[in-house]
Amino acid sequence: MFKFSISFFLSLFLLFFDTPVYPNNFSPKVIENYTLKISKKFANTYCNSIKFGISKEGSLRFSIGETNKEFLNNNINKYIDYKLLNKNIILSLKNNCQIYDFPENELENLTFNY
Repeated sequence: MFKFSISFFLSLFLLFFDTPVYPNNFSPKVIENYTLKISKKFANTYCNSIKFGISKEGSLRFSIGETNKEFLNNNINKYIDYKLLNKNIILSLKNNCQIYDFPENELENLTFNY
């Protein structure tokens, strides 16, 4: 009976005072996949809005806004290399939309909080 009561109280203690564990850092593969996911999202949104008939400036603002909304407050954002992200976006635009003259400096507004 004594063992049962101790194990019961110990189980209750562990159940109620349990805290989740989160990783402090992320592997380079996770960061790379996250960067590719952001670039694909931006490129798809930009391509779809251009095809829908929105101007280039409007498509750019819309794509930046939608991408910012989706990826705004993620812990991985502090590890993003924005030069690499911009190159991935331009590459995605070339491969998926056949847009070859997209200026890289237009992507300066694409920043994320962490």
